[in-house]
Amino acid sequence: MSSTRTLRGGQNSVKWAPSSICLESSTRHLPYPNALMTSRRSNDSTAKNLDSMANQSSPLRNQDLVNRYGEYDFAADIGQALRSQIGRSSVVRQLLPKFIALLDLESAGLITQHQGHWQVDQWANSSGERSPSPPEPSLPIELVSDAIDHGNGRTDGGWWAVPCQVDVNENGTIVSSPLVGCLVFQSDNRGIDPERVDRVSQLFVTAITRTELDARHRHRIAQLTSVLEAAARWQQTQLQDASDENTLLRQIADTATSLIGCERASIFLWDKRRKKLIGRPALGINDRPLEVPDNAGIVGEVLATKEPQIWNGNRDDESRVNRDVDRSLEFSTQSLVAVPLIGPRGETIGVFEAINHSENLFDASHVLLLSDLATHAAVAIQAQRAQKSLADSRDRLVRDAAQSTPLVGTHPNIVAVRDSGTKVARTDLTVMILGSNGTGKEVVARHIHYESDRKNGPFIAVNCAALVESLLESELFGHEKGSFTDANATRVGKFELASGGTLFLDEVGDMSPGGQAKLLRVLEQREVVRVGGSIPIPVDVRVIAATNQPLEQLIAEKRFREDLFFRLNVVSLSLPDLSQRGNDVLMLANHFLQHFCYEIGRKVPTLSDSAQTALLSHRWPGNVRELRNTIERVCYLTTGDEITAPDLELRPAAGASSQPAESSHATWRIDLPTSLAESTRLFQIDHIKQAIDRCGGNMTEAASKLDLHRSNLYRKMKQLGMRTGDEEE
Repeated sequence: MSSTRTLRGGQNSVKWAPSSICLESSTRHLPYPNALMTSRRSNDSTAKNLDSMANQSSPLRNQDLVNRYGEYDFAADIGQALRSQIGRSSVVRQLLPKFIALLDLESAGLITQHQGHWQVDQWANSSGERSPSPPEPSLPIELVSDAIDHGNGRTDGGWWAVPCQVDVNENGTIVSSPLVGCLVFQSDNRGIDPERVDRVSQLFVTAITRTELDARHRHRIAQLTSVLEAAARWQQTQLQDASDENTLLRQIADTATSLIGCERASIFLWDKRRKKLIGRPALGINDRPLEVPDNAGIVGEVLATKEPQIWNGNRDDESRVNRDVDRSLEFSTQSLVAVPLIGPRGETIGVFEAINHSENLFDASHVLLLSDLATHAAVAIQAQRAQKSLADSRDRLVRDAAQSTPLVGTHPNIVAVRDSGTKVARTDLTVMILGSNGTGKEVVARHIHYESDRKNGPFIAVNCAALVESLLESELFGHEKGSFTDANATRVGKFELASGGTLFLDEVGDMSPGGQAKLLRVLEQREVVRVGGSIPIPVDVRVIAATNQPLEQLIAEKRFREDLFFRLNVVSLSLPDLSQRGNDVLMLANHFLQHFCYEIGRKVPTLSDSAQTALLSHRWPGNVRELRNTIERVCYLTTGDEITAPDLELRPAAGASSQPAESSHATWRIDLPTSLAESTRLFQIDHIKQAIDRCGGNMTEAASKLDLHRSNLYRKMKQLGMRTGDEEE
C-alpha cells in the first residue's frame, strides 16, 4: 500500500460534554467559528461582498474567496440540518453530495464498525447519485484502521480517511454503545489543498458526531422518562390493597421486556440462608417459581462480583450459561444480560436479567437501561417487603389487642349487646353505652372498634369526668403554642389523635355544660379548632360515648343537653350488672385466671366448689372490675393448684349484711327432709323469695335476676305451691 500522510488537526472522538460545546472544539481551525449559526440571508450578503472583492483580486485570490464562500454555505447547511434534529443517516445522506461537490471528490461515504466488521452506512459519487457502496475490494480498510488507531486523518494520495467516533461516558461508565466510524473519500486531484480538506472534513465529521450525540441524548432522556414512569406505576401497585410481591415482580419484568426489547425478563431474589436464587412468578414461565444455586451461570457471576455481565451466544464462552435451566424449561437462551439488585443499604438482594434480545446482541446500552430499572426495582421490592412486614405486624397487634379485651359471656343480655355491637361496627353511627361502673363499657367500645373498618386506626379513650372545664377544650381539641400560660408548645387534641379511628368518651354524663356545647359543635361540623387557633381542622372520627348516669333524669334537671343526648344516642347499648349475669361470673373468673397466670408464668389453678359458690353468691357491687381485681389478687398471692372460697377474700359491700346475699335468711336448714326432690323444692322457694325481697317486690326485676321471664316466674311459683301477688290480692 502507498505511504500515508497525516492530515493536520482532527480528533478521533467526541467525549461527553454539555450541548453548549456545539461544534466549537472541532471548528477551531476555521476562520468562521460561528459559521454554523449563519443564515442563508447573511450568506447572500456575504456572497455579494465576495463577488465584489473577486472583481478586484487576482485569479488566485478570487478562487480562494469562492472556496471560502462554498465552505460558509456548507457550514450553513450543516447548521440547518442540526436544527432540524434529524438522525445521523439523514444528515449524512443530505450533506454527502455537497461535501463531494465542495472538495471536487470522485466519491465519499461513511463506514462504521458493526460486530467487528466494517460496513458502509452511506455512499455517493461525484455525479450526486447515491450508491449502496463502492466495490468492496476498493475500500481502503488498512488506511481506515490506521486513521482510527492514530486518532486523526490519513491519506495515501488517492484515498482519504477521517475518524468519526462517539463514545459517551458518565463518570467512567459507558452509557451507550460507542460509534466507531470513518469518513472515507476518494480524489484523483493531486493538487487538492490538504488544509482545506482537513477543514471541511472536520466540519462534516463534527456535524455527524454532534447529530449522533444529540440523538443518543434524546434516546437516553426517553429511556429515563420511561423508567421513571414505570417506577411510579410500581409505587401505585404497592398502594393497592390486593398487591403482593408476585404482582410487583411480574409488573417489573413486563416493563423490562418492553423497554429493552427482549423475549423474557427474570428476577431472581437471593435466599442467602439456603444459598439459592429464587425466580419468582415474573419469569414468564407460566408463573412457576424457579430455584438455582447462587453460584451457577451468569446470575451466579453477577451475584459474586456485583458487576453486570453480558453473554452473547455466538461470541462468548458457552460454559458460562446454566443450560440446566433451559432444559428444565424447554427453552433456548441465545443472549443474556444480567445486573445486580442492590438494596437501599448497599446489600445485594438478587439479580435482574433480560434474555434473548429481539433484534441485536446485548451491549453496554442495555446494561445501562437494565441497571436503571434494577435500581428502582430493588427499592420497590424492599418497600413492598417492608410494607408487608409492617402490615403483618399491625394486623398481629390488632388481633392481640382485640383478644386481650374480649366481651366474655353467654348471658342473653351480653349476647344481645355483642351482636348489636358487631352490627353497628360496620357503620360510622355514634353509639351510647349505658351501664354501672365496672360493667365493661370500654370493653364493648373496643369490641365495636376492632370489628369495624377502623380497626387499624387508633382507639383513644378519654375520661370526661376527670377533666375540669378549663382543661377539657385543650385536651379534646388541642391548643396552639402561646395560647395560654404554660402553653410552651403546640398540642394535638384527642380528636386529632383519633383521626381515622375511634374516640371513646367515657363518663360523658359528668361533662360540664360548657364542654357539652363545644362537643356538640364538633360532632355536628366534624372539625375542630385548637385553643388559640383559627383554622378549622377536619377530623375523621367515630365517637362512642358511655355513662353510668341516668341521662333522661339529667336532661329533666337541665344538667345535660338534650340535643347532645340525641346526637350521641343514635344507637344505645345497655350492660347489665354482673350480679344479674348468672354463670357468666364463673366464665369471667376462668378467663381472668388464664390471663393473669399467663402473664406471671404459673400453672392455671382450678376453682373449687366452695369458690364457685362464693363467686355466684357474691353481689359484686364493683361488677366485672371487682371480679377482675379479685382474680388478679388470687393469682399473685396463692400458690396451690386449687382456689377455695377463703382464698377469694370476698367481703360484703358497705352497709350490707355480713351474711352472703343469697343466704340472708337461712344458709343452713336443719329441718330439711331427706328426700332430694323435696329439699330442692324448698331451696327453690327460699331462693325465689330472697330474689323478690332484694328487688322490693318488683316481680319483673326479680325474674330478670333469676334469668326468667316474668310469666315463667309466676308459672314456677305456682308449681312450687307459692302464692303469687295476684292471689294475695
